[in-house]
Amino acid sequence: MSARHGGGRWLLRIDDLDRDRCLPGLADEFQATLRRFGFEWDGNVCFQSHRKELYRSALAAIVSSGQSYACRCSRSKLSITQATEPGTEPIYPGTCRRDPSAAQGPHALRFAIAADQPFVEFDDAFQGRYRQDCRREAGDFVVRRRDGQIAYHLATVVDDAAQGVNEVIRGADLLSSTPRQILLQRALGSPTPRYGHLMLLTEPDGRKLAKSRRAVPLDAAVASTQLWQVLAWLEQEPPRELAAAPVKSIWDWAIPNWRPERLEGRRERRLEAGPAPA
Repeated sequence: MSARHGGGRWLLRIDDLDRDRCLPGLADEFQATLRRFGFEWDGNVCFQSHRKELYRSALAAIVSSGQSYACRCSRSKLSITQATEPGTEPIYPGTCRRDPSAAQGPHALRFAIAADQPFVEFDDAFQGRYRQDCRREAGDFVVRRRDGQIAYHLATVVDDAAQGVNEVIRGADLLSSTPRQILLQRALGSPTPRYGHLMLLTEPDGRKLAKSRRAVPLDAAVASTQLWQVLAWLEQEPPRELAAAPVKSIWDWAIPNWRPERLEGRRERRLEAGPAPA
């Protein structure tokens, strides 16, 4: 909506590098669902699984510049569980940072944050000025996994640069990940987009709605009602009659009436307690 409101282009990218989590037909279902709800993207769909050479080239540049090191630490060795989402990774203590033998046998590659790295700062469209001491608050992070797969942060940075992305709007749960991506952009000589991290919808206890028992699937039969509800949650104050209007009519109202300033400074919106939907 932000891109359309500003007269820009909206791009669709399918993050399908992790083949174990990509069920057959899932990408097609994603696209079909977006269409049913009136989302229209510009250009061709970008599949990360088709762009591996770009990622390998970027990784080689980081390795040759000396900004990475091998890490053979297992999750059990570090007493951590595997993170299932970007932004939830634990802080790595630097165990293999000065261990040349780590490159012997299977190993991951980590981006080495400089010891004198200053705070990474940027102005977020919704959260205002954000700063992070990446070395202490994030730690050296994986750019290539132990199984050879390119990690999320590196793939995202490479794609944003290759596609000319100049604005990224996403959830506030990824706010703490952004400084790491900025470090990679600087290492690769890539531009940094404008970022905006929207508030999350959460349960009264703080859990993300998408991960809770009250989350309901998208239903094309009630697409208008669900779109209207999301706009209301996002403080856009859509006219009540739009809840029964065609999907296109909702978008025709929403795009010119987008008011991002109503969301400034908010990390989450806790929904009222109530029974789980039937």
